[in-house]
Amino acid sequence: MRKFSFRLFSKLPSSEFRITLSTMITLGRIALAPCIVAAMFLGKWGVSAILFCIASLTDLLDGMVARFFNQKTFLGACLDPLADKILLVSCFGALALTDTLPFKVPYWFVSLVLLRELMIVFGFVYIYCARTGVTVRPTLLGKVTTALQMLFIVWLFLCYFYGWAPPVTYYVTLAIITVLVIVSFVQYAQTGLCYYLDRGSC
Repeated sequence: MRKFSFRLFSKLPSSEFRITLSTMITLGRIALAPCIVAAMFLGKWGVSAILFCIASLTDLLDGMVARFFNQKTFLGACLDPLADKILLVSCFGALALTDTLPFKVPYWFVSLVLLRELMIVFGFVYIYCARTGVTVRPTLLGKVTTALQMLFIVWLFLCYFYGWAPPVTYYVTLAIITVLVIVSFVQYAQTGLCYYLDRGSC
């Protein structure tokens, strides 16, 4: 395995860091995150739900645009998952800090999500640098976990907007997502260890 070094980024062509239409859409998703959080703290749950749905749709749109116009770049590949993580962690963190809700997201859950996302980000950077540009793609379980987290957030927004608080549904959903987060965390950790040990089956 090659020694970890950020100097490998300098060897990438400048075209890999260009701002494309798909990259601009991804940056728009990042910009929406603080707007959603602000709306949450103002109690504008309907606005939060709409903005979050728009942000979630851009996650599909930027990938479609990148493929259709052949705009896949290293910068876009880095920013796309990072935007999802900023959106999820910021929303879950704000939900944990809001005391006026019928039920709020527990701090331990936010910590668990944050730990998973940080491991994925730093693991991707390390593997990319150490393995000279090897591509690490999200697993099916990882995609499902992210999608369910987004649906869970939208559901919470709508619950708060309509004043509907079904505790059983909330705790069951929270338990399911927690299990998926833990399992996907272990899966990504095993994949990272596999790359670190230079196994060809990764």
